Amino acid sequence: MPACHHFDDIKVFESDVRECADCVAAGSGWVHLRLCLGCGYVGCCDSSPNKHVSKHVASEGHPTVRSLEPGETWGYCYEDDAWVDFA
Repeated sequence: MPACHHFDDIKVFESDVRECADCVAAGSGWVHLRLCLGCGYVGCCDSSPNKHVSKHVASEGHPTVRSLEPGETWGYCYEDDAWVDFA
Protein backbone atom coordinates (compact mmCIF):
# COMPACT_ATOMS: atom_id res chain seq x y z
CA MET A 1 0.00 0.00 0.00
CA PRO A 2 1.49 3.41 -0.96
CA ALA A 3 2.32 5.83 1.80
CA CYS A 4 0.69 9.25 2.05
CA HIS A 5 1.78 12.23 4.13
CA HIS A 6 -1.39 14.20 3.29
CA PHE A 7 -3.31 12.51 6.12
CA ASP A 8 -1.05 14.42 8.53
CA ASP A 9 -2.67 17.66 7.27
CA ILE A 10 -6.30 16.82 8.09
CA LYS A 11 -8.29 19.92 9.01
CA VAL A 12 -11.83 18.49 9.18
CA PHE A 13 -12.82 15.00 10.26
CA GLU A 14 -16.58 15.06 10.93
CA SER A 15 -19.67 16.62 9.39
CA ASP A 16 -23.38 16.70 10.16
CA VAL A 17 -24.17 17.09 6.44
CA ARG A 18 -25.99 14.05 5.09
CA GLU A 19 -26.61 15.02 1.49
CA CYS A 20 -24.65 16.06 -1.57
CA ALA A 21 -25.72 19.69 -1.96
CA ASP A 22 -24.53 19.75 -5.58
CA CYS A 23 -26.71 16.73 -6.41
CA VAL A 24 -29.68 18.30 -4.61
CA ALA A 25 -29.19 21.53 -6.60
CA ALA A 26 -29.03 19.54 -9.84
CA GLY A 27 -32.06 17.42 -8.96
CA SER A 28 -29.90 14.30 -8.99
CA GLY A 29 -29.25 11.50 -6.53
CA TRP A 30 -26.10 9.95 -5.11
CA VAL A 31 -24.87 6.55 -3.95
CA HIS A 32 -22.52 7.37 -1.04
CA LEU A 33 -21.15 10.51 0.59
CA ARG A 34 -17.52 11.51 1.06
CA LEU A 35 -16.02 14.25 3.24
CA CYS A 36 -13.09 16.38 2.08
CA LEU A 37 -10.58 16.34 4.93
CA GLY A 38 -9.10 19.64 3.77
CA CYS A 39 -12.16 21.87 3.98
CA GLY A 40 -15.23 19.85 5.01
CA TYR A 41 -16.95 19.77 1.61
CA VAL A 42 -19.42 16.87 1.38
CA GLY A 43 -19.92 15.36 -2.05
CA CYS A 44 -21.04 12.20 -3.75
CA CYS A 45 -18.71 9.28 -4.42
CA ASP A 46 -17.24 8.05 -7.68
CA SER A 47 -20.01 5.44 -7.97
CA SER A 48 -22.53 8.29 -8.13
CA PRO A 49 -23.46 9.76 -11.54
CA ASN A 50 -21.93 13.19 -10.85
CA LYS A 51 -18.79 12.23 -8.87
CA HIS A 52 -18.83 15.57 -7.06
CA VAL A 53 -16.12 14.79 -4.51
CA SER A 54 -13.66 13.83 -7.28
CA LYS A 55 -14.47 17.08 -9.08
CA HIS A 56 -13.88 18.97 -5.82
CA VAL A 57 -10.52 17.23 -5.30
CA ALA A 58 -9.44 18.14 -8.84
CA SER A 59 -10.57 21.77 -8.67
CA GLU A 60 -9.53 22.59 -5.09
CA GLY A 61 -6.39 20.49 -4.72
CA HIS A 62 -7.55 18.84 -1.49
CA PRO A 63 -6.35 15.25 -1.96
CA THR A 64 -7.81 13.45 1.08
CA VAL A 65 -11.37 12.31 1.75
CA ARG A 66 -13.10 9.92 4.09
CA SER A 67 -16.32 8.00 3.91
CA LEU A 68 -19.36 9.50 5.63
CA GLU A 69 -21.22 6.21 5.49
CA PRO A 70 -22.28 4.76 8.85
CA GLY A 71 -19.79 2.23 10.16
CA GLU A 72 -17.10 3.02 7.57
CA THR A 73 -13.77 4.29 8.94
CA TRP A 74 -11.62 4.53 5.82
CA GLY A 75 -10.03 7.47 4.11
CA TYR A 76 -8.41 7.86 0.72
CA CYS A 77 -5.76 10.11 -0.82
CA TYR A 78 -6.40 10.77 -4.50
CA GLU A 79 -2.92 12.19 -5.08
CA ASP A 80 -1.02 9.18 -3.70
CA ASP A 81 -3.67 6.51 -4.40
CA ALA A 82 -3.40 5.51 -0.73
CA TRP A 83 -5.97 4.21 1.75
CA VAL A 84 -6.04 4.62 5.53
CA ASP A 85 -8.27 3.14 8.22
CA PHE A 86 -9.11 5.64 10.96
CA ALA A 87 -10.52 2.99 13.29
